[in-house]
Amino acid sequence: MKTINQTSKLTLIVAVSENNVIGKDNDLIWRLRKDLQRFKALTTGHCIIMGRKTFESFPKPLPNRTHIVITRQLNYKVPDGVTVVNSLEAAIEASKEDPCPYIIGGGEIYKQAINSVDLIELTKVHHTFEGDTFFTEIDNTSWEEINCIYNEKDDFHKYPFSFITYKRR
Repeated sequence: MKTINQTSKLTLIVAVSENNVIGKDNDLIWRLRKDLQRFKALTTGHCIIMGRKTFESFPKPLPNRTHIVITRQLNYKVPDGVTVVNSLEAAIEASKEDPCPYIIGGGEIYKQAINSVDLIELTKVHHTFEGDTFFTEIDNTSWEEINCIYNEKDDFHKYPFSFITYKRR
């Protein structure tokens, strides 16, 4: 059920643990090389929509992506080329020229966006973690799993993980 008027395919991209943790202290808990490569491959050339805290967790804007930052702060200062808006609706409007913008976090933005997105690109880290930011449980009555690729742990990946794509039913 889309609640925001849009013509592009809006995608939410997130990495979650088995207990739905997505972060702690405004940072990632795990570093998975293939997950970072997948994020880059999917989002390069597209708009990435995020909250202020997520934007501030980057050392600098990510290359070859249009950054749209949602904040309630007035006069929030950002580097040239970064768009600042005050709502998810305004962010989606700002990304309307992109056929596939991505919602990249954080927790509050995911909660606002979950009922408006067409796809979820989820990395499931097969481990439980302590954290302070969580992702909602995927409701199988609303979402259909259309792809799943399992990855074993190895020298570059401390935990096994799966790339799962969900499409709205």
